[in-house]
Formats: sequence, structure tokens, C-alpha cells
Amino acid sequence: MSLYDDAVLVLKGYEDQTELRQTYLDHLAVHQDGMWKACGDGHITASALVIDPSRARVLLTLHKKLRMWLQMGGHCEPGDATLAAAALREGTEESGIEGLSLLPGGPVRLDRHRTPCAWHLDVQYAALAPAGSVEAISDESLDLRWFAYDEVAEVADDSVVRLLEATRARL
Repeated sequence: MSLYDDAVLVLKGYEDQTELRQTYLDHLAVHQDGMWKACGDGHITASALVIDPSRARVLLTLHKKLRMWLQMGGHCEPGDATLAAAALREGTEESGIEGLSLLPGGPVRLDRHRTPCAWHLDVQYAALAPAGSVEAISDESLDLRWFAYDEVAEVADDSVVRLLEATRARL
């Protein structure tokens, strides 16, 4: 199964945000290249909100280009077999934490937002960091920091706050 086919199945199985979910599916129906950064009309991206083992904090990255505190995430790559694998790869690369595990149940949220390259149709997961893990800043970050749940709204935008709320409901 291709990453495109996986994305369609994941989105069809996602039961929340029905209007936005349909926007994603419609986009993929019209754009066979809609998984890739090269699709200038927008593309599917995958992200992961990293949660500490005590389930009391989240790890956010200060994105180098956007200069915003965000969850880990980004463009799908040809080696990604599934959207979940893409989210896990992005989470691992940007956090430096090996052994992340996605929360069961598939995506936590969808978030469509404009970026300098195009519209991102982000499929958002949540990942639990293993005990004893240590984060490491990647080339894509200016900073990487753990925030208590109640601190997130002070540093991040509404999309990250909504992702945290949905993640906490799933925990």
C-alpha cells in the first residue's frame, strides 16, 4: 500500500472534524501528488506532540523558520510507509528522542494552516516519550523545551493548544 492510500484510509477512519476531514480527502482526490512538498496547492503533513513519561508536560520546538513554538512535524518523505510512520519519524528527528510511541487510536486532530511553502494539511498524532529519554535540538530548531500543560497557551498558538486539549482527552 502506498503512503497516499494509507492517508486516504486514515482520513476515512478519522471520525472527528468531519468538514475539515472531507477537505483533506477532496484535496487528495484532485491531487495525486498531494502527499508531497512539491504539490504547490498544498500537501499532507504529519506531526506528533511529544508527551513526557509522567504525562505532565509536552516538548515543543522553537521552529527555526517560523519562529514559533510548535509540536514536532513536517513533510512526508518517500521512505514513509504510513502517516503514522511519518509522524513518528518527524517526532524522533526533531526531538532527538529515540523510542517514541504514538498514542493508540490514530490521529488526534487535523489542522490546516498556511506556511511559506504552501497550505499544510497536517495530520496530528501524539507520542509518549520513554522513561529516561533526553531531548536533543535538531537543525530545524532554535530551541527545544518541555512545557507544563498550563504553560502551553502562554507560548504557543491556538492550534497547539487545541492539539494539547485533544491529546489530554485521549490520555
